[in-house]
Amino acid sequence: MTTRGNDNGAANGAHSPLTVITGGSRGIGAATVRLLARRGHRLIFSYRTAAERARALADEVGAVAVRAEVGDDTDVDRLFDTAAELGQVTGVVINAGITSPVGPLADTDPSDLRRVVEVNVVGALLCARRAARDLVEGGAIVSISSAAATLGSPGEYVHYAASKAAVDAMTIGLAKELGPRGIRVNAVASGTVDTEIHQLSRVPDRAHRVAPSIPLRRAGTAEEIAAAVAWLLGEEASFTTGAVLRVAGGL
Repeated sequence: MTTRGNDNGAANGAHSPLTVITGGSRGIGAATVRLLARRGHRLIFSYRTAAERARALADEVGAVAVRAEVGDDTDVDRLFDTAAELGQVTGVVINAGITSPVGPLADTDPSDLRRVVEVNVVGALLCARRAARDLVEGGAIVSISSAAATLGSPGEYVHYAASKAAVDAMTIGLAKELGPRGIRVNAVASGTVDTEIHQLSRVPDRAHRVAPSIPLRRAGTAEEIAAAVAWLLGEEASFTTGAVLRVAGGL
């Protein structure tokens, strides 16, 4: 299902940046949608289940919301085809990601493990693959990674950490692959951020629990991660590619 918001975004003109964001209905994705809308981007974002939220956000910022499962190449193509109807895509934010109940790897349900890899790794690769086909010189890809990729998240979700390490590797390799075409590829390694993702871990107050272990003594906000994404998409980061920008409060 595709939802088109009120046409505020069209007022920005055909020459405004056209950005695709996956997982844009909540958390870091929604914060990124709102920030980029304020900065004049035309926006297409995907969602999986939060249809009402997606519709409301699309109406709020004048974006297009497309229901898509990022682990399904047909859905990914439909998302990008919808974007192509509006013009040349200039930026892609690969944000959609999930976690699962916390606990040692030995106790992780294989179905949870597979689902995390399907969304966080296969989904990211499918989106990056299509972005690599669609973007032209001056385009940019930004993926949402995690500080867990280097910390490992022992006793909590090693499989999630491993999936984000794969995103880091994808970022570095694809940056080298697309650099000669003038396309930049970067990632934001987010620390613990106070969003609804922690409900999936069955520790909804996890952001507050871990705050004392963070050097800045607090969890981050979705808006702080969105700001890093916006910088990496923009002209100020025109000589930045292959970077994994850590926004993690010192971890």
